[in-house]
Amino acid sequence: MPTIIPIRDLRKTSELSELAHKKQEPIYVTKKGYSDLVVMSSEFYERLVQSNKIDQAIYEVEKEITEGAELIALKDAMEGLNKKYYG
Repeated sequence: MPTIIPIRDLRKTSELSELAHKKQEPIYVTKKGYSDLVVMSSEFYERLVQSNKIDQAIYEVEKEITEGAELIALKDAMEGLNKKYYG
């Protein structure tokens, strides 16, 4: 169940920080009964960003494949990377 708080509770910064670190999920802030903001801990945000980067990379690869990109074997890819970065 998502955590939802009214905007007036943003004044309780220490309590909000504790809650964000404890829950490790977004906290939805409402204004006049409607969703207005989302607050989260920096740790949760970093995990979310990293997950999004991975999802984006997978999406781009899948798109390249559907557009006809040439596939290569993992062994060949690793050999190419080793030559490129380690000589």
